[in-house]
Amino acid sequence: MTHAHGVSGLFEPARLGPLRLPNRLVMAPLTRNRAGADGTPTPIMATYYAQRASAGLIIAEASTPNAVGRTYPHIPAIYDQAHVAGWRGVTEAVRERGGRMFLQLQHGGRVGHPDNSGLTPVAPSPIPLPETIHTPSGRQAAVVPREMTLDDIRSTVADFAAAARNARDAGFAGVEVHAANGQLLHQFMAQDTNHRTDGYGGPPAGRVRFVIEVVRAVAEAIGPERVGLRISPEATFNGIDEGDTERIYPALVDALADTGPAYLHIEFADPDQPLYQDLRKRWQGTLIANPALGWGQPLPADGGRLAGERLLAEGADLIALGRAFLANPDLVERLRIGAPLNQVRDRHMMYVGGETGYTDYPTLADACA
Repeated sequence: MTHAHGVSGLFEPARLGPLRLPNRLVMAPLTRNRAGADGTPTPIMATYYAQRASAGLIIAEASTPNAVGRTYPHIPAIYDQAHVAGWRGVTEAVRERGGRMFLQLQHGGRVGHPDNSGLTPVAPSPIPLPETIHTPSGRQAAVVPREMTLDDIRSTVADFAAAARNARDAGFAGVEVHAANGQLLHQFMAQDTNHRTDGYGGPPAGRVRFVIEVVRAVAEAIGPERVGLRISPEATFNGIDEGDTERIYPALVDALADTGPAYLHIEFADPDQPLYQDLRKRWQGTLIANPALGWGQPLPADGGRLAGERLLAEGADLIALGRAFLANPDLVERLRIGAPLNQVRDRHMMYVGGETGYTDYPTLADACA
């Protein structure tokens, strides 16, 4: 999809449900830990997202739909009116700059700690995270989560639907259901974290059932054209071992065909991977591809532009970039004119503190001033 005169398809307009996007660059959801202790978004978050409003779409960072779903300190939430009011300040700031936002909904499941949420984490099975957890008093061993009952499952599905309505009330154009990176929905899909013997375990159809129920409930709450789903096939974050990746995701995608969410967002997308090619064929809606740029590796000099253009050429509709947007508020313009990019500074600053490493990355205009 690279065109004559060197103009890239990345800068063409696109449609996503009811939204008109000015370009095909999506700011991926990135945990930044700048919310208040109770999960309420802060004014500095409004500044951060407004700085990046030239993205075709911003997907705001993972926000918990209930208290027990909280992962780490200073993660935003979307389950009470203070959260709604805080996020409204963010969406209004982005809209004033001409931007559009979805909110990612994330329940951590076993990725959590009583010192962070005040509650024992819940999960498909009582299998603890094999890693330590960041808490206000430092890293601690993970606790054994409580196995979710059928009532827990039903109430969690309802919490996702309520969170989606709250997100709409806070001014978001839609929500992304997070079923990736070892969080609760991913824990249901993976063999090593789901040892259930009821209808939510066992074969792939059982293990994807909870994800399907969440997506359907959210779609019923705010409309399927305002709902996306994020997946990370083969990702091993947070101790995940799916076991039968090539069976889970086709089952999931096929089961969602009648629900019709606005998009599927595939992390670590590789156009040469057979599973990616298979999912692209099966999925009839918009596909957001997040190129595999090597987590923990330095950002490529082009910020992922070439990888993104290749994914567009192979049938993706939108391209999600994370760290490139984190370090470059004006990423769209920099990529458009081929300007050099800021590199991510101290990675530690991604997750702590205030303005440093957050709202102080310079734009091209700043550099010329």
